[in-house]
Amino acid sequence: MNKQQIITQITNYLSSELTLAINAASTAHSDATDDQSVAETQYDTLAIEASYLAEGQSKRVQEYQEALKAYQQLNLPNFDQNTPIGLAALVQLSKDQACKSWFFIGPFAGGFRCKIDDQLITVITPASPMGQALKDKYQDDDIEIQLGYEKLADYICSVK
Repeated sequence: MNKQQIITQITNYLSSELTLAINAASTAHSDATDDQSVAETQYDTLAIEASYLAEGQSKRVQEYQEALKAYQQLNLPNFDQNTPIGLAALVQLSKDQACKSWFFIGPFAGGFRCKIDDQLITVITPASPMGQALKDKYQDDDIEIQLGYEKLADYICSVK
């Protein structure tokens, strides 16, 4: 499996989300500065609400830009049984072998899923519970993670 294909899918997703965020920020900014938004009474808060929305949308734009930049600059090392798991690792747990599922540890876009060569890839970040459980582990190591009320016990069967 080619990690560059995964990066391409992630950056395509982030680019489309960035476009949506830019359009939403532009619309919110226009609404905040529109003549129709001027307060008519002291209780009229439409302009204030629109400006808060515009600020939030602008922050989303910055976050997507940061995420895209991080993926464009991401080093894609090869991992094996002697390499500790870290950023850009592709990891499969033993219970995920049958369904051909993998975790890709990325700097952003946790939760994003894609399918490449009949393999299901789920992006996780190092800050996520699963990312923390996998960090600095090696192939064939056991992991144990508390997910809500359930405890997941498994072992790492493959690292790329």
